[in-house]
Amino acid sequence: MSTTQSERLRGLLTPLVSARDLDLEEIEVTPAGKRRVLRIVVDSDDGVELDACAELSRAVSQTLDETDVMGGAPYVLEVTSPGADRPLTEPRHYRRATGRLMKAQLVEGGELLARIVAADDDGLDLEVPGVKGRKPTERRLAFSEISKARVEIEFNRKASEKQNDESQEEA
Repeated sequence: MSTTQSERLRGLLTPLVSARDLDLEEIEVTPAGKRRVLRIVVDSDDGVELDACAELSRAVSQTLDETDVMGGAPYVLEVTSPGADRPLTEPRHYRRATGRLMKAQLVEGGELLARIVAADDDGLDLEVPGVKGRKPTERRLAFSEISKARVEIEFNRKASEKQNDESQEEA
């Protein structure tokens, strides 16, 4: 997708997304045979419900029909929320992942696997799991120390750990 088309789409769609208290995370146009796929990824602090995606899809479709930003070639519109494996790139992504386990590649080398306890505009408060029976340790990590990060999917997390995280969030 050309930068001009991307900028035009972002300028056109941001107000529609923001009006629904959502964040426009990504716009992607990819070829799919004789058509193109326009994928719009949105998110919010409370997650994104299917109904919100459907409502936004209708509004985006109507707006795109009224403009020439997609040109004359046919396209398929997809409005979706980010997947569980999406990269964490903005402070809001880390804030939304509070309580989750993440793996970070550090700028100075090495990896860090830790649970996000809290996030602010400057960085993260983390709980680093203990090794070989040792207790977890706390660590502060600035965003500038992270080269890339993703949430780690946990299939075997104990229910008591989830409840402890949820009760801490409510306090």
